[in-house]
Amino acid sequence: MRRYTGKKWDTRRWAALDNLRGLTLLSMIAYHACWDMVYIFGADWGWYRSAGAYVWQQSICWTFILLSGFCWSLGSHPLRRGLEVFGAGLLVTAVTLLVMPGNRVVFGVLTLLGTCMLLMIPLERGLRRLPARAGLLGSGLLFLLLRNVNAGYLGFEGLRFFRLPRQLYRNLLTAFLGFPPADFFSTDYFSLVPWLFLFLTGYFLNRLRRERGRIPAGGLRVPLLGALGQYALPVYLLHQPVVYGLLWALAALRGT
Repeated sequence: MRRYTGKKWDTRRWAALDNLRGLTLLSMIAYHACWDMVYIFGADWGWYRSAGAYVWQQSICWTFILLSGFCWSLGSHPLRRGLEVFGAGLLVTAVTLLVMPGNRVVFGVLTLLGTCMLLMIPLERGLRRLPARAGLLGSGLLFLLLRNVNAGYLGFEGLRFFRLPRQLYRNLLTAFLGFPPADFFSTDYFSLVPWLFLFLTGYFLNRLRRERGRIPAGGLRVPLLGALGQYALPVYLLHQPVVYGLLWALAALRGT
C-alpha cells in the first residue's frame, strides 16, 4: 500500500499491516470452516455457539474494520478502491442469493467497507478539521453507544440503555443504515450504523499516529501472512468456495 508523506507517495508497503491483515484472514478462514461444518455439514459443536466463539468472530470483524479505516488515508485511488470493494460485496450477495439463498449474505462486511471508503471521499475534508484525539474519542464512544442499534436499542452488547422506535425498522434501506425489519435475514450483516464509527475510529487512530511522528513503512514481512494481507480482497472472495469444496470432498471420502 502507498502512503502519502506530504510531498509524494511512498511506494513501500507497511509490512506490519499486511501481516496483521493476513493473520486475521487466517482466523476468518478457520472461523468460516467451522461455520460450514456446523450449519452446512451438521457437526454438533456446541462450543461454536458459545460466548468464546462469539468473541472470536467479533475479533475478526473488529480488526478488519479498524484496519480498513486506519489504512484509508495510506493508499491512493480511494474512489477506485471503494468501488472495487463495494462491487465485491454486491457479487457476494448475488452469488449467495442464486446458489444458497437460505444462507444469503445481504449487506455483508465487504458492502460495509466499500460504503465507508466511498463516504470518506466527501467526508474527509470535514473530518480533517477535527482534532485527532477528539475524533478518536468521539467515534469510539459512538460505536459503543450504537452497538446494539440492530437489535433496537442504544447500548453495547448486554447493556441496553434505551429502546429505539420500531418505526425506524421498516425495509431494506433502513436495514442498510442499521435498522433491519423483523423479516430481514443475512448470515453476514454489517450495517452502516454502528460500524461506520469503528471505521472512523481506525481513521482517527492513524491521524493521531501521523501527528506523533513519521509513519514507519517497510518493516519485517512474514511471507505467508504478508502475501495474504496484500491480496486480502481476492483471498476473501475465494476462501469460502475453496473451504466448502475441501470440506465437501472430505465428507464424500468419509462416506465411502
